[in-house]
Amino acid sequence: MNERERFQAVMHYQPRDRGIIADFGFWDETLPVWHAQGLPAWVNAGNSDAFFGMDRYERGIGVNVDLCPVFDYRVLEDRGDHEVVQQTDGVRVLRKKFMGSIPQHQGHLLVDRDSWRRHYKPRLDPDRRERLPVGWESLVMAWRQPGRPTVLTLYAGSLYGKLRDWMGLEALSYAIYDDPAWFEEMVTTLADCAIGALTRVLESGVQFDACGMWEDMCYRAGPLISPRHFKQFLSPHYRRIADLVRSYGVDVVWVDSDGCIDRLVPLWLECGVNCMFPVEVGVWGADPMRYRKEFGRDLLMLGGFDKHILAGPKAGIEAEVRRLQPLVEEGGFIGFCDHRVPPDVPLDHYMYYLATARRLWSKDLPSLKQMGTLAASLPEPC
Repeated sequence: MNERERFQAVMHYQPRDRGIIADFGFWDETLPVWHAQGLPAWVNAGNSDAFFGMDRYERGIGVNVDLCPVFDYRVLEDRGDHEVVQQTDGVRVLRKKFMGSIPQHQGHLLVDRDSWRRHYKPRLDPDRRERLPVGWESLVMAWRQPGRPTVLTLYAGSLYGKLRDWMGLEALSYAIYDDPAWFEEMVTTLADCAIGALTRVLESGVQFDACGMWEDMCYRAGPLISPRHFKQFLSPHYRRIADLVRSYGVDVVWVDSDGCIDRLVPLWLECGVNCMFPVEVGVWGADPMRYRKEFGRDLLMLGGFDKHILAGPKAGIEAEVRRLQPLVEEGGFIGFCDHRVPPDVPLDHYMYYLATARRLWSKDLPSLKQMGTLAASLPEPC
């Protein structure tokens, strides 16, 4: 089977030749740390999938459904090992230069209706030609070729997560209560932008394989927005997006949200969003095995392997691979680290994880030794 056939078989519980071996990627600092542990210096984020022998469960097509144009990125202040920057979304943050995780918000350009309509709403016009990648017509011709082996995924943006980033959690939470009409206007604008841009893409005649959204709207205790407000403001627009892509044959629709998603999973399923990503385990103990028992085959999942296990004993790594094996074999699940692999995971442990996953999840994949030989044969970048 090729990559696309295997993805479709896994997501539709159909027979397949083997499981999919994939990952979500790495922290920016992980590969440099691994270089000191023996990873070839030429391996980077652009070629790491080839080096580690990964399958691709998604390939974005470069269509922009977010701010267009973005704001200028600027370093505003150097504080030694930290710096204050204006991001391309207009938010000012304090961030570490190395080993940083979530930056601290210092200020926001989006603070009220006036700043929304002056700075942000004009950047969410779905009809801007720049939303399509350069060489769009040639890309469409290539993607429409019969027997295309690659998975192609649409990106439908965000209804809540981007607003949380642009305004900050506290300000957005107040807006939902103090000015619900404005909140609804912003959510509708985001949905209209995604639907307008994606309609042009879907009308190209290319058959896409999945559609993803990014939200990050939960934390360790549950959702950042109440289920009541979710149903009132967000559900109708998730349904609009899901109905649009399904009308063109795309029936795998995932949402990327960290945190404890338990209370929102049923609401997403009601809206036609049927796949959760990355099923972060966290201190709240999310578990893809439990989700399958609770929601059955209606719920597809990507991720679900606790990243903290990768830094622990190798026996624990193998035990978790074995525990998830029945879910891999059943289908509707692609297992990988439940977020980007952090730099505290030793390279040796990661390689052991891959070897074990290949052995138990994908029995006919080349051995790790063979993959190392293949990786060594890849040309170094110029």
